[in-house]
Amino acid sequence: MKSVKLEEYNEVTFQKAGFDKALLAIGSCESHGGHLPFGTDTFVSYDIATEVAQRLENTVVVPPMWYGMSMHYRHKPMCITLTNDTLTRVIKEVIQSLVYWGIRKVLVINGHDGNIPCIEAATRDMKLEFPDMGLAVLDAWWMTAGSLLPADTFEVWEGLGHGGEGETSIALAIMPHLVDMNQAKGMIPDMDPHVNLMWNFQELTDYGASGAPEKATEEKGQKMKKVLVDYLVDFVQRMDQQGWRYEKR
Repeated sequence: MKSVKLEEYNEVTFQKAGFDKALLAIGSCESHGGHLPFGTDTFVSYDIATEVAQRLENTVVVPPMWYGMSMHYRHKPMCITLTNDTLTRVIKEVIQSLVYWGIRKVLVINGHDGNIPCIEAATRDMKLEFPDMGLAVLDAWWMTAGSLLPADTFEVWEGLGHGGEGETSIALAIMPHLVDMNQAKGMIPDMDPHVNLMWNFQELTDYGASGAPEKATEEKGQKMKKVLVDYLVDFVQRMDQQGWRYEKR
């Protein structure tokens, strides 16, 4: 298995590798209920990034970001969070570093809902600063996996939830030794389908998780991981053919 993690390279091997693409996984450190580890969002996004890079040419995975914007999850231990401004700035400076060293094709793989606005702001600013670069974002893998899988894959709430059926399933597929299904429990909030009522997480559930994590299985998680990795590999290959630009028709 080839090495795709930047932290395993040195200046000689990096220069020989000729990387032109980088994958950046962004997660968080926060409660996901009593059944999942604090680093779930990073474990998942980093694992997906690594699997994708293994199947691509000239692609490196940069060290993942273990902290995200998690202020709205601070009511349960153990949350270490950045502010929106800090996270946005860190993402921009990581991308600026990559461009400085000649890597001008970047795919961000996000694992946490609170990071989405920061990633959006940072990547839009970077695209303006470096208009010739290729820059793409998978901002919510949990939504993408659900849309790619058959509708009957999940039993409750389409698999959604923080530490819910889908996220617990993919955790069972990626780091089963860190999952305690005896502690799996969540609640499902009645949320409006069209208007986003702003929330702090304790308003949605009495636990550190929402959804139905007790319905999770490793089989569901393997299906989620496969469709995500397959899709992202195909996406990057298509982007290489298209010059990381939209096709015009």
